[in-house]
Amino acid sequence: MFERLNKMRERYLELNGLIGDPEVMKDIDEWRKLVKEHAALEEIVQKYEEYLKISAQMDECKAMMDGQDNDLKELAEIEYYELRDKREEVVNNIKIALIPKDPMDDKNVIIEIRGGAGGDEAALFAMDLNRMYHRFAERMRWKVEDLLLEETGIGGAKEVTFMMSGKSAYSKMKYESGVHRVQRVPETEAQGRIHTSTVTVAVLPEVEEVNIEIDEKDLKIDTYRSGGAGGQHINKTDSAVRMTHLPTGIVVSCQDERSQIKNREKAMRVLKAKLYDFYQSQKDTEYAQNRKNQVGTGDRSEKIRTYNYPQGRVTDHRIGMTIYTLPTFMDGDILSMIQALEVADQAAKLAGIDN
Repeated sequence: MFERLNKMRERYLELNGLIGDPEVMKDIDEWRKLVKEHAALEEIVQKYEEYLKISAQMDECKAMMDGQDNDLKELAEIEYYELRDKREEVVNNIKIALIPKDPMDDKNVIIEIRGGAGGDEAALFAMDLNRMYHRFAERMRWKVEDLLLEETGIGGAKEVTFMMSGKSAYSKMKYESGVHRVQRVPETEAQGRIHTSTVTVAVLPEVEEVNIEIDEKDLKIDTYRSGGAGGQHINKTDSAVRMTHLPTGIVVSCQDERSQIKNREKAMRVLKAKLYDFYQSQKDTEYAQNRKNQVGTGDRSEKIRTYNYPQGRVTDHRIGMTIYTLPTFMDGDILSMIQALEVADQAAKLAGIDN
């Protein structure tokens, strides 16, 4: 790690000279590129220089501790151990700064919720998760755009798609991707038996035009009448849009807006996110395996979290964390769980730096 830090410091000092060189400044594009690189290195280099300064002070204290003056030795020893604790904190901060930033963390996010195993009960829980995430967005003061809601006859949801827009939305919501298992007694269960059902949640970052390009000839666009809530108008006009990307077979739908044009725009945003995810998985085998592990097939055995209603608890199996306030959790109070997942993720990445 320190060899890497030394090289970064050398490059930073080199950039100090380059960005102030009038000859370099003549090429504005190159100059901007160097300034950006300089800014990216600045925080880490400053922390490393703090580490070097503290290390030098510790060496001075060590020399005094080896001297003949007993009073000075005692003071130097106290300062030495104070500096050692401070240096450990600085090293930890350096490691955190060295963790590669996910370029998608600041993006808005598209959430897809689908009922998995469990039939009507899975569809009902899909609607419960839909409400939970909407309530969480309210707590975070994020904007939510509903894109698709395919309801079942009993008030459940076969499929839900919506977008969350707000500060660091993807960085928080990416940990929700996977299979969510619910254990509870369905309202239709006369015997009072507990049923187990699953719902899949897929989390995709919204991508801009620069990230993915779509050729119009690769698209098949169908319009149809929207189902579910929405009044007479939404059921009597072909405003809903189904968009198929022929090369990949990816299909997206949007029926939230009364305007077909607006539904097309929203469907295109979702399609871009899905294509980005698809091509990223093709490009990176490890990434593809992670996505498979996250989303799974909806089978009961593939789970990241269990919601146990009889015991009033929710357990995240990735970090072994259990919260015993299920009603408030389902009302959108999920930030503590997400923060725990962030900490665990960061710890895993720090361990990778140590190794």
